[in-house]
Amino acid sequence: MNGPVIELESVSCLLSGRTVLDAVDLKVREGDLYAVIGPNGGGKTTLLKVILGLLPASSGTVRVFGTDPRKARSRIGYVPQYRTFDFRYPLTVEEMVLSGRLGLVPGLVRRFSEKDRKAARKALERTAILHLSRRPICDLSGGEQQRAIIARALVGEPDLLILDEPMVYVDMPTELQLFDMLKALKDEMTVLLVTHDIGAISTNVTRVACLNGKIFTHDTSEISEEMLTAAYHCPVDLIAHGIPHRVFRDHGRVG
Repeated sequence: MNGPVIELESVSCLLSGRTVLDAVDLKVREGDLYAVIGPNGGGKTTLLKVILGLLPASSGTVRVFGTDPRKARSRIGYVPQYRTFDFRYPLTVEEMVLSGRLGLVPGLVRRFSEKDRKAARKALERTAILHLSRRPICDLSGGEQQRAIIARALVGEPDLLILDEPMVYVDMPTELQLFDMLKALKDEMTVLLVTHDIGAISTNVTRVACLNGKIFTHDTSEISEEMLTAAYHCPVDLIAHGIPHRVFRDHGRVG
């Protein structure tokens, strides 16, 4: 069995006096394509910030690659939920992706080497947008922009890729293409993504957990009714034939 890349033991996190994460236990193994699903406000982004070492846990233990997450950041590629890049900026796609290596370039006057440019081309190939490398970023479609953001996270050649709501800006055909890309990437790195949308999850990931303050894990990609009811506090029906989708039946709040 592959070793753990991310380990959380009894991790709680309080923000402004409110418990956002409550005694969370999570283990993500090498080679996983692991999805954390749950409702808006359920603590998914907070969980990622704790894993990245951007937020301290109020209690419990967090290890990434067996160490403090702050010491592991050089091995992590991160795609945040809200776009922090201004696509109106006059850059080509290749220049944008190269900017993801700035932290790896020594000196005050930073100049990209051939190694940097080779890493950028590899990241563009992985995300299937190498043919767009000379195009201005403002001319990209929403799906192409999302691929460029992922390429920028990959250019540092991480061992762990973390994505926060990566499908939120794309349509369903593009979402399925991005899942195909992530499935290919997991052969080279561990992938963790969070989403509030349970569509197209079970056939595309290796493991899944539901988070709504507390976490409910399942050691396969199957999403059980019990998991969803516990996490969403209401009954949820799942139907899958070909392309998975979901139906929420009429319900009153449970619990």
